[in-house]
Order: sequence, then structure tokens, then C-alpha cells
Amino acid sequence: MFKFLQRLLRTPEMSESTSVLAATAVGLIIAVTLAVVANKIARSILLKLVKSVAGKTKHEWDNALVEAKVFDRLARMAPAIAIHYLSPDVCQAYPRLAIFLQSVASIYMVMVGVTTLDAALNGIQTIYRKFEASKRFPITSFLQVVKVVIYFLGGIFVIAIVLQKSPAGLLTGLGALSAVTMLVFKDAILGFVAGIQLSANKMVSCGDWIEVPSQGIDGDVMEVGLTTVKIRNFDNTITTLPTYTLIAGSFKNWRSMSESGGRRIKRSLSIDMNSVKFCDTEMLERFSNIQFIAEYLKKKDQEISTHNSDAKVDVSSVVNGRRLTNVGTFRAYIEAYLDNHPQISKDLTFLVRQLKPNAEGLPIEVYIFSKEKRWVPYEAIVADIFDHLLAVVQEFDLRVFQSPTGNDMRMMGKTTE
Repeated sequence: MFKFLQRLLRTPEMSESTSVLAATAVGLIIAVTLAVVANKIARSILLKLVKSVAGKTKHEWDNALVEAKVFDRLARMAPAIAIHYLSPDVCQAYPRLAIFLQSVASIYMVMVGVTTLDAALNGIQTIYRKFEASKRFPITSFLQVVKVVIYFLGGIFVIAIVLQKSPAGLLTGLGALSAVTMLVFKDAILGFVAGIQLSANKMVSCGDWIEVPSQGIDGDVMEVGLTTVKIRNFDNTITTLPTYTLIAGSFKNWRSMSESGGRRIKRSLSIDMNSVKFCDTEMLERFSNIQFIAEYLKKKDQEISTHNSDAKVDVSSVVNGRRLTNVGTFRAYIEAYLDNHPQISKDLTFLVRQLKPNAEGLPIEVYIFSKEKRWVPYEAIVADIFDHLLAVVQEFDLRVFQSPTGNDMRMMGKTTE
């Protein structure tokens, strides 16, 4: 092209140097024009054609790449390619200018290539998130590592182009800077190793409910990244936690609860021990009208009567033999009530027990599992159960223990007066 332009533009009055300069200038204008035309064709024709074809296919991967703007970024390569291949021919008389233009075009192509690969990885992540496996095996941290490597290699290529050196030679020379590299990328390396451990051991996945008491975190995992884990707390605040913190410390993952058949209810009532006593005839007659324990009382009464009769127990004293107590009957009522509750699982642990008496009374602990695992309905079920138990405890001539309040003190003062 250069020789043709020089012959075309040269006149008898024009000197050799002037014709060379004119041919080079016109050639650069033509090269820039062709670069603009190539950009126009790539973005206005080829890009629209690719998007149209992607929209008509049944596959989702091509749509994900379009949404990630992979082809948009790839189309930006066209003008740089034109400049890169035309500049040596156009600038034959100015080799340094040709090298400069080629270098600029090469750097631009490297940058476009890096950003295109970045967009492609984003598209891959979008595609992967549509699979159920993405919740168990997040690949965000791995893709971020690949991105770091791509940008690192892109920087090496740019430096190699500027210095006119081989990229392999620069990579070899970086061996001496490994200590500095380890220091600079310390968090990335720790996060990468932690990310591998979290994924390999299935410790944390997107959507898991986790608690990290040391950090005051209680919420759902939004994203497991290379260096950080993003968590949405239940107060709708967002907490970003270093990935390696989960490996270095301890945390609670509620995933197994979500995947199991129920959510645990573990709560106790403290009974005032001064209200515990044997059941007399009047109490047993009253308790027999309670539907949930009527059959239980009948069987228990026959069992105790048979035992006392066989053992020839002197029933004139309540100390002798076996007798029902109001607290034992209340415990039996709790079991019967919960056994008939539609929201309590019968397939998991079902336990109502006494704990060791303490300064706050006699704890009666309920250890059961709710079929409902969602937070709000679960709390409503727990509240309904203990609302009922607190209300009926007096029917068994029992009192719930609680520390004296200001009103209790005022009542005591009136009594002494």
C-alpha cells in the first residue's frame, strides 16, 4: 500500500522525502478509516447477528454470554486488529512509528482480551447458578482466582510489549519476587485455601443460615467469594466476613435443620417446688375431666392400686407406697398435649423431662421438633404451646417460679400491715 500511495501522490516537483511523508499520512488516514469501518461492521452487523442467533436458540448458555456482554467486548477487538496489521505497511518509512502503533494496538487487544475473558467467566457463573449444585458447591472463589491469574498475565503481557521483551522471560524473573507476591496476595491466598476447604467439606453454601457469635453475625449467606463471604443478617444489614475467618474460628450452620424433618424446640418451665404435692381424691376427680389425660389417669390409678395392694402398703399415710403427684400428672399432660399437636413431629426426638432442681425451682423441659422450619411460623408455634402451658399449670395446683417483682414487694408490704 505504501509504494502504491507514494507513486500515486508523487509529482515531478515533489521531493522524495515529501512524497514519503505524504504517502505515510494518507496511509494512516486510510488505516484509521478502515479501523472505524471494521468497528462499525463488528458492532452494528456482526454483533447484532450474533445476538439475534443467540436469542433464537433454545440454549441458555449463549444468552448468558450475551447478557455478560462477552460479544460486545470481543467486537472492540476489530479496530485494533486493523491498526496492528496495517501499520507496518503504512509506516514503512518510519519503523519506530510502526512499532509504536503496533505496540499500542497490541496493548489494547490484550486489555480487551482480558476484559472479554472476565465477562466470559461472569457468564459461566450465571449459567452455573441455574443448577441446583451451585448451592452446594459455589465456584465464585475459584472463578475469582482465575480472574486474578488472567489479569496478572495480562499485566505481564502489557509490560512485555512496552519493554519489547518475552513474557516468558519476565515470568522467570518474577521468581525472585515470590516473597513480595505472597505478601501482597496474602488475603487472596488465605481466602482461596479457605474457599477450597469450605467447598470441599460442604461447610458453607449460598443460602445457608449461619451464626458467627464472635462477629455478631446471624443471617443467610449471599455469596462465598475469594477473600470474603457476604451475609445478609436478619435485620437486613449486610456483613462482609473474611473467608478464612470461618476456617480459623467456629460458626453454626443451620443447613442440616432445614434439610431435616423439623426444627428443634428446647425450652423449660420452672415450677415453684413449694407447690409440688401428692394428688388427693378431689384433684384426681378434677383431673379425670381433662380429655388428654383421662385414659392415662385410669391406667395409672389401676397400676398404683395393684402395686400397693400386692405390696400390702399402709395407705393411711401418703408417704407409704406409690401415689400420683400433681407435677408428674402435669408432665403427662404436656406429653399428651404435644402428642396431639398437629405441628409437632413424632418421627424425631420427643421428650418431656425434669431437670435438676435449682434456685429457680424445678425445671420441666420440653425437647421436641416442630414440623414448621420457617422462622416466623416456628416462633408462633412455640409461643402458642407455652402460652397454653403457662395458662393450664394452675389447673394442676402448681405455680410457675419467677423472681419477686415490685408488685410482689408491695403486696407483701400490705400483708404485713
